[in-house]
Order: sequence, then structure tokens, then C-alpha cells
Amino acid sequence: MGRRIIVCDGAEIARLWSRIGAGQDEELTWVPREDESRARPPGFRALQGGLSEEGFQKLDPRPSDEFALASDEGPWLRTGIRTLAKVAPHVPILVLSDTLSDEDLPAHACLRRTGLTTLVRDDIDEEFDHLANLLRVEDLRSLLDGCDRVGILLQPDPDPDAIASGYALRAVLSRKRTTAPLISFGEVQRPENRALVDALGIDMLVMEPKELEEMDGLVLVDVQPNVFGDDLPERLQSVDAVVDHHPERTGYETRIRDIRPTYGATATILTEYLRASKTEVGPRLATALLYAIKSDTQYLGRETSTKDMAAFAYLHTRHSPALLRRIERPALPIDGLRALGRALSRSEVRDNIHILVLGRVREDVIPQVADLALQAEGAEWAVAAGIVGSDLVFSVRNVGHVRAAGDVVRAVVDGVGVGGGHRSMAKGIIPLQAFREVYGRADREQVRSALFDAFTRAIQRKES
Repeated sequence: MGRRIIVCDGAEIARLWSRIGAGQDEELTWVPREDESRARPPGFRALQGGLSEEGFQKLDPRPSDEFALASDEGPWLRTGIRTLAKVAPHVPILVLSDTLSDEDLPAHACLRRTGLTTLVRDDIDEEFDHLANLLRVEDLRSLLDGCDRVGILLQPDPDPDAIASGYALRAVLSRKRTTAPLISFGEVQRPENRALVDALGIDMLVMEPKELEEMDGLVLVDVQPNVFGDDLPERLQSVDAVVDHHPERTGYETRIRDIRPTYGATATILTEYLRASKTEVGPRLATALLYAIKSDTQYLGRETSTKDMAAFAYLHTRHSPALLRRIERPALPIDGLRALGRALSRSEVRDNIHILVLGRVREDVIPQVADLALQAEGAEWAVAAGIVGSDLVFSVRNVGHVRAAGDVVRAVVDGVGVGGGHRSMAKGIIPLQAFREVYGRADREQVRSALFDAFTRAIQRKES
């Protein structure tokens, strides 16, 4: 982790910084004005050589450092920015001034301006967070600037978090759907997800993995390459960037990696990108990101960080309530309701596990039923399973304070299928042929019994 180096113009501003509350990780320097050489503010050291190249070189700036220049004098700030850019071109700069605007400052790839006297300590920390995110945005833009087409790859049957995050990344990169298509290896299936793309007019490009070679650049959003299986095509073994909030995985190479498992949604990361880069956030984009955070955190009630809450509050003032209502009320197919009724007629909660077996259904019905199943009295785990094509597909939910659902599902499917997910929600897929080889048949009772036994063992192993 780099340093925060604060450079103040004169003793008065240095003392103001001290009153705001200097952070423990900040290196405090000041450039004395005339007759101030003996008026050293407590905790500060003079920048020997002032705003010269030699002066900044004495600070030994490193690429991981962040600088703040505090002044209300235009010539002082312009000199400081230009000189620091020569000595350390890749170091981000936070400018604090009450009198100057962005237009008064020289061009710089990673510079952010804010006020000075109106700030308090929390504001300063927030501005540095914006600066760190701005640096990530500029790194992405620089990396992808020379690419004619940048593919933004989401998981198959992408969820709202993936869709909204990909949509936001395109805005951050200032690209259009033709130069930065949203790509998936499978169609959008769940009704609310289809309502999201329809309401926002988002085009999803469905393609085969081998077609990724057509893309000059490739960014994975809300997913990591090895989620697609162990036998990755060459284009997925080495990608340009990954932006995700799931636990970090290994087994692939990427030039830029921004993975934040403490965040409840990837949409929160992209909201921070938008704010840091001052990209316009209209009602459509704000609504998409708001719904993504809401759905991935169950309305800020599950796996939620203060960052998610701050992003939600920011987006809430910009979203369209009418558009959000259109997305949140998708139609549930009649066949799905009938399958749910049959499953509920044999429903029971055993050892805090509630399993509903739906038979042959549309895949988007399964996770909706899993959400409902968790509401059963005494249920800490809910599993909804159905047959889709030649696969047994199941969605898993838990109450959030028990073992990670993704780990449990991976243990259940080990050797027979694929699966994974978050702490409180996950998905598994087992080919019917593989299921029958292990359990003999795949009727409702056998599926219910096999899943109950498998989940009981996996949960016990994780808790022991």
C-alpha cells in the first residue's frame, strides 16, 4: 500500500489541515511562504526545494503513492501539478482549493479537484477513495484505448449485477454497444433479468467461447475466467481485466485485477468508477445499478458493506422509480406456478434444510422458488431443484450467518457437476446422466433424498 503525501501552500493551510485531522498514514509537508521559515506547523516538515523537480524527487515518489496539493493560488497549483507530473507521471493527484475550478488546472490523466475549507476528515478520506478509483479507471482506459472492440464478458444467463455492471463499464470507457458489446455464453432467462434488459434497451451478444478471438480487448465483469470450467479456451486464460466482487480465484492471467470480496455487489465498484471519473449517470444507468445492488444484497440486508450503502444512496437520488417498478414485477409462467404447487405439496423442513423439487421447468423459475423456500419456518438452507434440458439444476439460499453456500455447493457437485456462488446464494448443475450413474434414477423422490443427504454431509463437513 502506498503513502499519502500532503503538500500545503504555506503555514496557514498546513494548520488548517491539522485542524481537519491529519490521517496517521499521511506524510505532511509544506512549502513555506516568505517569512514563514520558522513558523513550522506541528507535524509538518518543509519541502526542501519547494515545488521544483528536485524538491519532489526528495520525497522519493512511488507509483503506489497518492499526492494532495492544497492551495488557493492558481500559479502555485499549476506549477505543482506540472512539476509532479514530470517527476512521477503515474502518481494520482488530489487538488484541494476553494477558488479554482477544473478548467483552471492543467491537463493530467489522474487528477481530482475538491474544496478545502469545507472538508472534514471523512470527506478527505472519501476524496482519496475517489482518487484511487480514478486511477483504476485511467489504467483501464489506457489499457483498452487502442482496441477497436472490447468485449465485456458476463456469466451465462447473467444476473442484474452482471448486466448493470457491464452496462456501467461501457459508460466508464465512453464506448458504444458496437465497440464494447456485452457478451454472454447463454441467453438472459430469468423474467426480472429480461425485464431489466428490455426496459433499458440493453443488447446482449450471445456467442461461443471460440468467438472471443474476434475481440481486441476482453474484460470480465462479475465473473472470473475459471468459473467457465477447467478447460478454458486460450482467450480466457489471459484476459485484459477482471472486475468482480466474488472471492478471488486463481488459474488465469489478467493485466488488471480489481476484485473486492467485501463488497456486496460488483455494481458498487462500478458506481465508484462512475463517481470518481465524473461520468454522467442518467436515470436508466442509475436504475440498473440500484436494482443490481438491491438484488445482490437483498435490499442491503445480506453481505452488505458501507460502500454498498453509500453507492445505493448516491444512485437512489438519480434513479427512475417508474422504471424500477417495471423491472421488479416480472411475470412468473403458469407452468412454473403449477410446478411450485406440486413441490409445496410434499414440502418439509428437515434439519433446517428445505428442499423443493420442481420437475422439468424453465431455468429462471428455479432461483425464484429458492428465494421463496427460504421463508419456510425453521429453514436455514433452501434448495430448489429442477430439470432443464439434460441437466439437474439447483439454486441454493441460506440465511447468511451460516457457512458459505458457494463452498457447500462445490462440495455437493464435486466429481459429478459444476457449481459455486456467494456466501448466502449459489447454483449447481449436475448432468442427469452423471446423477443416474451415482444414484440410479432421477425421479422427484430420489432427487430430494440425494440432495438432502449430499447437503447434510457437505454442511456438516464445513461446520466441523
